Amino acid sequence: MVTEVGSKVKKVKVGDHVGVGCIVGCCHSCNQCGANQEQYCSKMVHTYNDSSVVTYGGYSDHMVANEHFIISWPKDYPLDGGAPLLCAGITVYSPIRYYGLDKPGMHVGVVGLGGLGHVAVKFLKALGVKVTVISTSPKKKEEAINTFGADSFLVSRDQAQMQSGVGSMDGIIDTVSADHPLVPLISLLKANGKLVLVGAPTKPYELPAFPLLFGRKMVGGSFIGGIKETQEMIEFAAKHNITAAIELIPIEYINTAMERLAKADVRYRFVIDIGNTLKTA
Repeated sequence: MVTEVGSKVKKVKVGDHVGVGCIVGCCHSCNQCGANQEQYCSKMVHTYNDSSVVTYGGYSDHMVANEHFIISWPKDYPLDGGAPLLCAGITVYSPIRYYGLDKPGMHVGVVGLGGLGHVAVKFLKALGVKVTVISTSPKKKEEAINTFGADSFLVSRDQAQMQSGVGSMDGIIDTVSADHPLVPLISLLKANGKLVLVGAPTKPYELPAFPLLFGRKMVGGSFIGGIKETQEMIEFAAKHNITAAIELIPIEYINTAMERLAKADVRYRFVIDIGNTLKTA
């Protein structure tokens, strides 16, 4: 909630519910900023873990932000379930829109049913897209289909299942950051299909040319999204009642949450209840 505003602020007023996503600074003058793509500005400042500027706001009960980077919060939209979308949500929403994977009747695969993947499924289904979740874990099939609304499920380690999906998808959003091969995913694409990477494995991908040449397929990438698009994303999510699947925790639970996160023991985002559990002097 906004508690104070500067004399020249016009975008928000005291009492408004707002959010701040992954970006708190940019140059405002380059081509990327002019195109509302602040995330690609060479002087972009991250809200957290920035390499050149000390920023504040993650584990605190208040922060100061330039109004340009503030996201107006839709009325009655949950703060806890909506907050992760300012990172995870825009990370998948932006490529869905940019690469044109948002047309009703399209068939789009989502690789990985984690913090990014489950939100991607929700967005795609709200857009009228047929969704297939692709995962190494067969245990996630029931949740993918019955909880998040996916139409089908492929176990990526099952060659017969993967073969059944060859040439069936208009696009794929790959959310996985663990090392994994791309060629089996490319085989699932129709001609002119698009494989979009939003995960970031530590090792370089092996990417032979021929699977792309035969079918004019492409591999692209995407990194979060600009402020205008993030506002659009939050409004879309509110309209369609889309929130992240979260576990709300008190601030005292952070160390345990970090340990669980390292074991992938979260469905699918931890959200810290700062307002009710952070005690300040």
